[in-house]
Amino acid sequence: MTATTPASFTARALLLDMDGTLVNSDAVVERCWRRWAERHGLDPVEALKVVHGRQGYATMAVLLPDRPMEENLADNRVMLAEETADLDGVVPVPGAPAFMAALATLPHALVTSADEALAQARMGAAELPMPATRVTAEGVSASKPDPEGFLKGAAELGFAPEDCVVFEDSEAGIQAGRAAGMRVVGVGPRAAAFAPDAHVEDLTRLSVAPGPDGTLTLTFA
Repeated sequence: MTATTPASFTARALLLDMDGTLVNSDAVVERCWRRWAERHGLDPVEALKVVHGRQGYATMAVLLPDRPMEENLADNRVMLAEETADLDGVVPVPGAPAFMAALATLPHALVTSADEALAQARMGAAELPMPATRVTAEGVSASKPDPEGFLKGAAELGFAPEDCVVFEDSEAGIQAGRAAGMRVVGVGPRAAAFAPDAHVEDLTRLSVAPGPDGTLTLTFA
């Protein structure tokens, strides 16, 4: 299914990635990771191919496979501070404000590789409401593409994995949603290459309608 083929899903709850899905933070991510790659003698273009969707330490482990994890974790703390302080160019993905408003009273959670401080900063910069239920980096022991975050989000909302639909933009995130046993809506140009169950260019042509039994119908126009 694609954005040009009308389709619909039913679900009980929605699990939402943040960066690239609700918030366009590509400018910040690319600035920070280009600097990091150059400091470590890496090709920034190649590095940027793997940064999206993962926690920073997991990206570093891919790019510097021989480096001790303790160094990655320490470096990741520095990277998170840099990203949290840099909000220039952080904007909502088109359609995100209306989409989040439609979800205000419906079961949904944020599941992001950002930590709480970064998530608060970026959602605030994009003027989007922070979901009451959220799984941030501090709450998981493994980064996407591990399914832990999505499974935890479903559990905290009180729904089985098969009743949840994931919204993601990255390869790691789409893999995590699939590994959790959930259907995945890919958002944006990155997602199209990874065969999500449905794909939309942004959130402008998507509607969510609750039924009397609580079932949510997602319609892609």
